[in-house]
Amino acid sequence: MKTLRLILGDQLNTKHSWFQSADEEVVYLMAEMRQETDYVTHHIQKVVAFFKAMRMFAQSLEEQGHKVHYIKISDKESSENLNILIKKVIAELQAERFEYLLPDEYRLDEQLKELVKELEIPAEACDTEHFYTSREELSLFFEGKKQLLMESFYRMMRKKHQVLMQGEQPLGGQWNFDQQNRKKWKGEPAIPAELNFDKDVSGLAGEIADAGVKTIGELEPEHFPWPVTRDESLSLLDYFCEHLLVHFGDFQDALHTEQKYLFHSRLSFAMNSKLISPREVVEGVESYYLENREAIDISQVEGFIRQILGWREYMRGIYWKEMPEYETFNKLENKNPLPDFFWTGKTKMNCLKHAISQSLETAYAHHIQRLMITGNFALLAQVAPEEVDKWYLGIYIDAIQWVELPNTRGMSQFADGGIVATKPYVSSANYIDKMGNYCSSCHYSKTVKTGEKACPFNALYWNFLDDKKPYLKDNPRMGMMYSLLEKKSAEELSELKERAAAIIANPDRF
Repeated sequence: MKTLRLILGDQLNTKHSWFQSADEEVVYLMAEMRQETDYVTHHIQKVVAFFKAMRMFAQSLEEQGHKVHYIKISDKESSENLNILIKKVIAELQAERFEYLLPDEYRLDEQLKELVKELEIPAEACDTEHFYTSREELSLFFEGKKQLLMESFYRMMRKKHQVLMQGEQPLGGQWNFDQQNRKKWKGEPAIPAELNFDKDVSGLAGEIADAGVKTIGELEPEHFPWPVTRDESLSLLDYFCEHLLVHFGDFQDALHTEQKYLFHSRLSFAMNSKLISPREVVEGVESYYLENREAIDISQVEGFIRQILGWREYMRGIYWKEMPEYETFNKLENKNPLPDFFWTGKTKMNCLKHAISQSLETAYAHHIQRLMITGNFALLAQVAPEEVDKWYLGIYIDAIQWVELPNTRGMSQFADGGIVATKPYVSSANYIDKMGNYCSSCHYSKTVKTGEKACPFNALYWNFLDDKKPYLKDNPRMGMMYSLLEKKSAEELSELKERAAAIIANPDRF
């Protein structure tokens, strides 16, 4: 039976059972589509990375004897709706069966379900064979429970998959070393140069431009640094284990003006496009640690594994549990526009200038830059969460909605009212200064709360607490902050709110 199989751009898993032997009767459809480049404005490096990885994947399949029907962004079919394209290819090939891998984005899942209803041939959805968990596993785990605590889920995952375990007990005697993962990097230890996969993508970048795809951000087309093949992804994992893992945990939350990557792995694009699996990453890191226990403390390793085995799988579970309502949540009723400087990096606030400029330059920022710099400001400025979503989904190379949305609307913006986070992640300048050196060379003073030289985060922080008191005053984790707010005089609070109002009204002046 002649079969057409669809492979989406984030389904590049060479280890999938589909690809283990070639079949003359099977054709794989891959397409660079305007539907996917245009639903938000993406970073140019993100578009290049996905298209380059797709092309390399298709070439690899063909070399193994598989048949591939590939549509490039320069082909006229790229502008068609995905379902129309699939129907057309089914007709051209006279396919008698259609199969696809389960999409990780809700919108594509719904689109393909609609297609299947319209087809006159048998169709089947298959698992991507990538994640540790099924879509439903988190929902089943938390069934009947009021709080969806990530820590509970993480411990279950550690036990179930026997990761960093000694029987039923955690290796090292505790489950979580988060308290040891919050050091400020002050120039030592030395950070190895990042591993780049220097390649020329000028031709592809030209095709994207000629097709009229609108993008943001910067690209050096002769020196594209990201991994786009499985071998490159495995090399990046090895490099992380051998050179960066030893200090990862200590400095995973650190911020520094001269260091973009610190000890981070930069594996997220490789994992989210499925070039490499989370299991391979976790097992690789764990194995390297067990072979080098004298040199590497378990706190470095647990901090990394928690982000993948715990947080990444948890976020996916939240996404499938709460969609489609989740992308409409705005529990704090924030409505302000996203400042223009999010698209340019042109602001006098040094932390935002660095985090945003780095994002535009590299399509990358680590989790604390996203959560406690850009996300923190957006929440304090009470920006509409849908605007924040679009920015995060577009600017980062690893951003796919299943992982971006719960991280942004949930963890960062508290728009879900506490499904993901137990409190809003907001801070004044004090936390930013504690974690890095951004404040030391800033136009504003981190210690001043009002006046022209005052750090905008300070007034915005107290204003946010006051404005959102009806939503947050009963939150047990906010008690200390609200007791400090109550101690402020009416005059001081009025000055803080006046300063905050000026920032919110015209953020691009600051």
